[in-house]
Amino acid sequence: MTRCLRALLLLLPFAFGPAHAQLRGHGGPVRALAISPDGKTALSGSFDSSAIRWSLERNAAEQVLRFHGSAVNAVAILPDGRLVTGGEDGKIALWKSGAAEPLKQFEGHTAPIVSLAVSPDGKMIASASWDRTVRVWPVDGGPPLLLEGHQQNVNGVVFMPDGKAVVSVSHDPQIRIWPLNGGPATIVTLATPLNSVTVASDGEIAVGGADGKVYFYSAQGEPRGEVETAPTPIIAVTVSPDGKRVAAASIRGSVAIIDRASRKLEHTLVGPGLPVWSLAFFSDSRTLLTGGADRMIRRWDAASGDPIDAVVVGAPNDPLAVYAGDPGAQVYRACISCHALTPDEGEKAGPSLAGIFGRKIATLPGYRYSDALKRMDIVWTPETVAKMFEVGPSVYTPGTKMPEQTIGSADDRKALVEFLGKATR
Repeated sequence: MTRCLRALLLLLPFAFGPAHAQLRGHGGPVRALAISPDGKTALSGSFDSSAIRWSLERNAAEQVLRFHGSAVNAVAILPDGRLVTGGEDGKIALWKSGAAEPLKQFEGHTAPIVSLAVSPDGKMIASASWDRTVRVWPVDGGPPLLLEGHQQNVNGVVFMPDGKAVVSVSHDPQIRIWPLNGGPATIVTLATPLNSVTVASDGEIAVGGADGKVYFYSAQGEPRGEVETAPTPIIAVTVSPDGKRVAAASIRGSVAIIDRASRKLEHTLVGPGLPVWSLAFFSDSRTLLTGGADRMIRRWDAASGDPIDAVVVGAPNDPLAVYAGDPGAQVYRACISCHALTPDEGEKAGPSLAGIFGRKIATLPGYRYSDALKRMDIVWTPETVAKMFEVGPSVYTPGTKMPEQTIGSADDRKALVEFLGKATR
């Protein structure tokens, strides 16, 4: 039984709130988000040390990527569909969708990587690190371009639309515009540490400050205005593909939607009040994904400010519609994006639970389990599943890297295993 089921208790309080979580599966805060150019795929990175590839058409996890030894702080998707992850371990991994191992690794940073960007032609990857450097890596191999000069952690990096320069921001607090032809960087110094940067298609730069403001600059580094969004630090910013809106996420959990032309605040998106670490616009420039400390990825209409529900409870595409009124199904609802209940549901990120009772742990054919689970001698029964959630996975399955969660209510545990007995038989 993997992450979705084990993260049950933290997910349940938010499962039916006004900003219903669209994609659930991470066992820790969602640190990074990216959406493919065709709008069909999302990639998320989490403090739980994994990245997940999601189908935005099916609203389901398709693959869990495991390589990094700690938090995945940054992700990106290349134009050809390949995936990029950057971790707290200072490593960058290049993946092909569906592959169990990275195609390639990029090593050189000596501190956590916190931001990744892909050049417009897909031939280069830029990385920002807390080792105070930016590196620009040729995707097909070769030594990276090392950009040094920041005096503190580099928190964000992005390519200019023409691909001829990258822009970085730092805690120092500077914006640096680096020409990739080797010319000197343009340096802009602000009065507040900078946490994130984005660039519109016309070259205008927007940065998020620790003072709660979004600052706008021309491609040459000339100031063009500022917008106060919140009294707390901005930790993520992104611009819509059409350039009309900028989204800015606060450490307190709100997301400001700014009209870029007028520099006016259009809406403030309010979720459960926990930090929002990551943002990504769909290609329609209206739909926004947010990832936060509550481990959920939410979908919003940035034009209206309203949350968008991906799966309506009881709708025809709801796998639990036939179990309406079953209390165990309601306990299980937080797990439907990661685990199939029947063989005909197709593959998901976690192992299928079809036929789970009577199966030895870590033996489902075709699923890649950790070595720690493979060494255990547990057989899944109603009693062992209930016991795991009573004492917690770190006690019941020692050595697992999954987050520690328990289900304190004996009635909830009983309802869950009774539901699994019916739904997975």
